[in-house]
Amino acid sequence: MRRLTSFSALCCCAAVLAACGKPDSEGADTTAADTTAAAAAAPAPAPLSLSQVAGRWNVRSVPETGDTTPTISVLNATADTTGWTLTFPNRRPIPTRVVAVGGDSVLTETGPYESARRKGVRVTTRIAWRLEGDRLVGTTVARYVTTGPDSVLQLRSEGTRAP
Repeated sequence: MRRLTSFSALCCCAAVLAACGKPDSEGADTTAADTTAAAAAAPAPAPLSLSQVAGRWNVRSVPETGDTTPTISVLNATADTTGWTLTFPNRRPIPTRVVAVGGDSVLTETGPYESARRKGVRVTTRIAWRLEGDRLVGTTVARYVTTGPDSVLQLRSEGTRAP
């Protein structure tokens, strides 16, 4: 979603600059500029439906900075907003709720639960998922229940369909 916002801002700036510019002459040909602007505008991504992501996904989440040891889990996604779970090795499934579906993304929230990365610390995770080909990719924000300085961790998550 962040890329779409940046792209929209870039298009707006280009439109404003084009509108403010002076033509070289009164009879200038503007068709070239119109064609260039139309070519620069990328089509909006197709809306994502939950049925497209339904199934079991083997997920690998890696912090963007610091200790880059991956966290492995299994996401079980359904074709609706109920029944989603996240399971870590040797643990019971943790209920995950679908917060929003919009455009090409699904936003999920899991927790609070005991962290797989920090023993004895509770965490809530939010993931913005996108389907890219046969992969489910997302940005995870983990918020730990702690008074220490490291209460938030950002991870890149990638899921492949489980057989």
